[in-house]
Amino acid sequence: MSNNKYKVLIVEDEANICSFIETLLTTNDYQALVAHTCTMGLTLFASHNPDLVILDLGLPDRDGLELIRTVRQKYMTPIIVLSARTDEMDKIEALDLGANDYITKPFGTGELLARVRVALRLNRYSRTGDAASGGEFQAQGLRINYDRRKVFVEGQEVRLTQTEYNIVAFLSQHAGRVMTYAAIVRAIWGDTDVGSTKKLQVNMANIRKKLGSRPGSNPYILNELGVGYRMIDEEPESRQAAEESV
Repeated sequence: MSNNKYKVLIVEDEANICSFIETLLTTNDYQALVAHTCTMGLTLFASHNPDLVILDLGLPDRDGLELIRTVRQKYMTPIIVLSARTDEMDKIEALDLGANDYITKPFGTGELLARVRVALRLNRYSRTGDAASGGEFQAQGLRINYDRRKVFVEGQEVRLTQTEYNIVAFLSQHAGRVMTYAAIVRAIWGDTDVGSTKKLQVNMANIRKKLGSRPGSNPYILNELGVGYRMIDEEPESRQAAEESV
C-alpha cells in the first residue's frame, strides 16, 4: 500500500453504505479505514491519525456529534458529515462544533469525492498558513489580494466597504467549507445577537450584487439556506458534475 495515499476514516453503521464509500475511496486511490460505532471511530482515529473523517451522525452507541466534539479538542483534521438528518439545526450544530462540511443522504458520488478533495486541500492550507499569511486567493474569475485588501472579478476591481471586504476575505480563507451565520458574525463583529445576523444578511446581499451574482452568472458565494454561506473553491461546483446517487 502506498505511503503517500490519504487515509480516510469512514464512521458509518449501515453496512451497504459503508462498503460503497470504502470502494469509492479505494478505487480513487485513497486508503480507507472503517468503523461502525463512535467508540470504534475514536479508537481508529487515535491509532491511525487519518487525514480526513467521513462521519454519520446516527451511530448505534453514541451520536456522531460526540466524535466531532472529542476530535476538535485536540485536532483540526477535516470532518465531513454524511447523514440522513436534514434538519437545519442538526447541520448548524455539526458545523458549529467543527465539522468542515455536511452532506445529506442520498448523496452523489461526484459530490462526495469533490468535497473530499476540497477538505483535504483546506487542511493543507491550514497547515502551511497560505491564506493567513497574505498573498492571493483565486477561483473562477474571482481574485482577492490580501496584502492590498482588494477584490477583482474578471480583472475588474470591485469596490467593497471595509466590512464587506472582511466578510469576503473570511469566507475565502475557508473556501469550499460551509461557514454558519454565527461563525461569520463572531469573526466579523465578535457577537452573535439577532441584530448582527441581520447585518450579515444585509452586507451579504450587497456583496453578492457587487460580485455580479445574478441568474446565469458565476455564484462566488453560495447560500446554504438557513445554515450559512460557502465561498466557491477553485474547482467547479461539484453539484454540476454527473453523479450517481446512493
